[in-house]
This record gives sequence, structure tokens and C-alpha cells, in this order.
Amino acid sequence: MINNEEKANEEFRRERWVVLFGGFLLSLMGGMSYAWGSFVLPLVQNWGWTTAQANMPFTVMIIVFSIAMIPAGWLQDKFGPRKVAAVGSVLFLVGYSLAALMRFYTNPLWLTLTYGGGVGIACGLTYSTIAPTARKWFADRPGFAVSIAVMGFGLAAVVFAPLKKGMISYLGVDGTLFVIGIFVAVVAFIGARLIKNPPQEWSPPSPNNSDNEKEEEINVKPREFIKTPRFYMLWLALASVIGGGLTAIGLLTAYGELELQLAPAFAALAVSFYSLANGVGRPVMGWLADRWGTIKVMIGVYIIQATVFIIFPWAATTPLRLFVCSLLLGLGYASTFALFPVVVAAVSGTKHLGMNYGLVFSAFGLGAITSLIGSWLLDITGSFNSAFLLAGFATVFGLILLIILHHKFF
Repeated sequence: MINNEEKANEEFRRERWVVLFGGFLLSLMGGMSYAWGSFVLPLVQNWGWTTAQANMPFTVMIIVFSIAMIPAGWLQDKFGPRKVAAVGSVLFLVGYSLAALMRFYTNPLWLTLTYGGGVGIACGLTYSTIAPTARKWFADRPGFAVSIAVMGFGLAAVVFAPLKKGMISYLGVDGTLFVIGIFVAVVAFIGARLIKNPPQEWSPPSPNNSDNEKEEEINVKPREFIKTPRFYMLWLALASVIGGGLTAIGLLTAYGELELQLAPAFAALAVSFYSLANGVGRPVMGWLADRWGTIKVMIGVYIIQATVFIIFPWAATTPLRLFVCSLLLGLGYASTFALFPVVVAAVSGTKHLGMNYGLVFSAFGLGAITSLIGSWLLDITGSFNSAFLLAGFATVFGLILLIILHHKFF
């Protein structure tokens, strides 16, 4: 006969998939905010802004998002993911609604403060709850679970970018921001209601991966974590590999237009392929990580990413090769967001995973500097070679750090 404890565990095993779906909804809505590119051209053509002004709200949002992950992680560790995610969903509505008032406050600073600041904080609050919660429910399949939960962030650009373009043509930038704000807030609130930590009596299946067995022995507090070499190695590795990924996002379309003389819409397919690999590739990377080891999969993927970056100007000489390179680079970005939370859990435990991962994730803001330097190199040299080489060598640096981490701690 099945006792009460076994029945409860069976119910919890079904419930954890609902929690995972809640995390996916939250990441999908965060990705809506991340997919800013549709607004740039309308702001330049219809509002008279410069390209730099049009990109500033997104740049500030990324920086605020990365910094907000630290206090947001602490809050979710202390008060639980549901409350923190619910507050984040409300802030989505506030940030988008205020941003939609840009017709009355036409200075670009208004959109930078409301979208960059308000929506950035909302992203930090909601995103901070996703990976730690998924990891706690799925000790037996950590890579796959976390990657499924954060997959929405990668898919949002593919799914919603065409929709945004159509909405802007009918509603304008301000109207689109308002409608998207309502949609994002409602869906994020639904996700917040579904997400929660497992109960005390939850007994997850035994993990199969040796990485996770080691992780269960430790629970490092954040103030102790930041004093360890592991933290700095992970922080620098994330900044390095994410810098390469952001460089690719910023330059793939321009490369297709300028180097291959492709039509803008056709060249933009490079980013679509990149985004597709970024989204769909996350659960694939998670599935592989659970079977072969998280760090081993990351090392293999980053070897591919670094190689593609370094040979990119000589390899991507036709549209087909450009799209293949874009797919491979997208897998690198997918691995970064799907597997870094799993590695942080492996070296610091799950009790304080929200803030510990938030501390590591703050490197995301520094990684954006690599993208800016790459664009600057393109401007002053007129060649993509130096920009892609920079991204390649940045990835190599992150790869070396992960190899060292693997040999020392796994």
C-alpha cells in the first residue's frame, strides 16, 4: 500500500511542473522587455531621436536589471518567490504605463528613467525567482528544469518581435508600450501565483549527477560566497561569455547588410536564427548537462562559440554560412543563461541561491561593455574583424576560467 508520505510526494511531483510553467511565464514576460529592437527605428524615424538615444532605455534597463538581481535575490531567499514575483509584475505595469506617457514627456530621459529604471527593476524581481525555485524542485534534473524555466527569455524575441512591429504601426510607440505593459503585468502575475518553493516535507528524487551530489553538502552564505575564488571566477566567466553573446546580437544584422550586401529584412534573419537557438537550445543544453555534467557541456559549447567568433569574418561569407554561425553562437548564449544558475548551486548550495546567483548575474552589466567596445571598434576601423576577434578572445578567457573551476571544484 502507498502511505500518506508517498501520496504527498506524488502530488508534489505533479505540482512541480506547474511551478516550472509559472517560471516559464515569468521569463517569457521578462524577455518581452528584453526584446527592445522593434522600437529603435520608429523612435529614430518618427520621434527624431538619435540611434544612441533610442538605445539608451534598453541599455539602462540591462544595467538596472543586472544590479537589481542582487537585492531581488536576497528578497526571494527571505520572503519566497511568489511575493517577490508578484511585486515585480505590478512594477511591470507601473514602468510600462509611465513609459507610455512619453508623448507628454518627449525628452528621451523620460523613457530612459521609466523603462530603463522601472522595467529593469521589475525584470530583476521576477527573474530572480525563476532559477532558484526550479532548482529546488528539481534536484534530480537541475539543468533541464532551470533551462525550461528560463527558456521564455530566449524565445520572446522570436515570438513577439513581429507582433510588436505590427502594433507600433497601428498604435505608435507609446500606445504599444501601454498595451504591452498590461499584457506583461497580467501574464507575469499569473506566473507569480504559480511559482513557490517546495514544502518542508518534499523529498525530491535522488540526483544522478555528481555535480549535484557535491552541492547538497554545502550552503554558502552570500557574504561568505563573495570571499571565495569560485565567486570571482564565475563572475568573470559570465561577464566574458555574455560579452561575446551581446556582441553577436548587436552586429549580426549589420554584418549581413554591410559585408554580404543583404536586404535589411533578410539580414535580420541572422538574429532570428540566433534567438531561436538561444530559446530552443536552453532545454537541450540542460538535458545534456544532466547527463554529461554541467561544466563539461559549458566548456564544449564555449569552445565552439570562441572558434566561431574568431573565424567568423572568414567563415560567414554567404547567407547560409551566416545563419549557421548565428545558430551556433545562439547555443552559446543559451548555455550561459540555462547553466550558470546550476553551476552556482553546485558550488554554493540552494538555500541562498537567489542572492548568490544574483551576485554572479551582476556581471551581465559588465558584459555589455564588451558589446559597446565591439561596436566602437567597428566604427573606428570600418571592419568587423576586430569586433568579432574581441568577442572570441573574451569567450576564450571565460572558457579558461571554467576549465580551472572544473579541475579545482568538480
